[in-house]
Amino acid sequence: MFSKETYIARRKALKERMGSGLLLFLGNNFTGMNCVDNAYHFRQDSTFLYYFASDYEGLAAIIDVDNDKDIIFGDELTIDAIVWTGVQPTIKEKSERVGIQETRPMADLATYVKNAQAKGQKVHYLPPYRGDHYLWLHELLGMNPAEIDANVSLQFIKAIVAQRNYKSDEEIAQIEESVNVTVDMHCAAIRAVHPGTTESEIMSIVQAEAAKYNFGLSFPIIATVNGQTLHNHAYGTTPLKDGQMLLLDAGCENAMHYAGDLTTTMPVGTHFTEQQRTICNILRRAHLTATDNLRPGIEYREVHKLVLTEIAKGMIDLGLMKGDPVEASVLGATCMFLPHGLGHMMGLDVHDMENLGEVNVGYEEGRSKSTLFGWKSLRLAKALEPGFVFTVEPGIYFIPDLIDKWRAEKKFTDFICYDKLEAWKNFGGMRGEEDWLILNDGARRLGKYKPMSPEEIEEVRNK
Repeated sequence: MFSKETYIARRKALKERMGSGLLLFLGNNFTGMNCVDNAYHFRQDSTFLYYFASDYEGLAAIIDVDNDKDIIFGDELTIDAIVWTGVQPTIKEKSERVGIQETRPMADLATYVKNAQAKGQKVHYLPPYRGDHYLWLHELLGMNPAEIDANVSLQFIKAIVAQRNYKSDEEIAQIEESVNVTVDMHCAAIRAVHPGTTESEIMSIVQAEAAKYNFGLSFPIIATVNGQTLHNHAYGTTPLKDGQMLLLDAGCENAMHYAGDLTTTMPVGTHFTEQQRTICNILRRAHLTATDNLRPGIEYREVHKLVLTEIAKGMIDLGLMKGDPVEASVLGATCMFLPHGLGHMMGLDVHDMENLGEVNVGYEEGRSKSTLFGWKSLRLAKALEPGFVFTVEPGIYFIPDLIDKWRAEKKFTDFICYDKLEAWKNFGGMRGEEDWLILNDGARRLGKYKPMSPEEIEEVRNK
């Protein structure tokens, strides 16, 4: 964890932004996988970590802005718990590490909240994403669970986003630690993949690389020969074949839960086929188009458009598209090949703060998402600012169902050459991803370099 001064300063800044009210933070608890005592891996809520750092279950906290109080609520372990979990620091010890002196039993939380309500204090809470938190809020606030989402505090959300969107130097160091190990995960996969291996084997090798450092995963690993399926978490046991590609989208989170997120598409055999190399080079040009244009002030939706346009140019050269590449991209025709957004914010969450709402995190005040296919999936659209950490992850995909649907609907026939596209339906998909930071005078890639070009990937593959 960081020094207690960091957490004191974070809470002080939040109080100043909010001005008044009671700020309620619910920590996460263990969740039963198939019974209470067989739980899913515990992951603390990231906002709770950001302000209180306690990576333990069974906690809640309050920042009482009106009375200038910071309180952590929780119950000490009983001997029955200790025999299963071992000895842990006391609630008081956990709290003092982040500069909080006042702790109370969990039973006092409801009383404190109800007293605040009785005095007319506004109770601010964040959007819940777990079922038990809906019930907890129902008990604390006396609110029907069906009404909880509608009464979330937008002021509270905006105040937190305004802090967490800007990464400090000490946070960037943590993120880079995770990115560096994530690079190792990807290089381990590139070296291990060969005809006869399976997706599940590669997944296990990737996960083991993170486990060597006692790091967890920042999201479930994607390791698939079906790269055209964007979030394919199903791992096959069928032996991979020469001529196939494996798309690996994987990242780790370090001991403080800061994330890395990278994607590499690699040949199963020793080299990409000429067709694969052609698409990989188009993808690489699109990626460099994005990174060459990263700077403070540019809107990420504009960078997305530049990437779509570069992909359209490549497709036109192949005879798969025609017409003006900029127009094709703006109208959505190029989204046939890139149906997702260019990237997302990253930090304590791999998709940073998206539990607080994608639009709240990635869009300017008053701006909403596009309704166009592809464009509507843009998670980050607003102007980039120093301190932003985010992913750059263009892809090129040939999705048979999408091709068939648009062709049947005669959609974008001014731009898409369906007759020639038919021969590419079994290609699959490719994606390349890096993590970037905006500086005062430009941008820089975070972490050590990961192979990106066909030649670089092949070099690691064949060492």
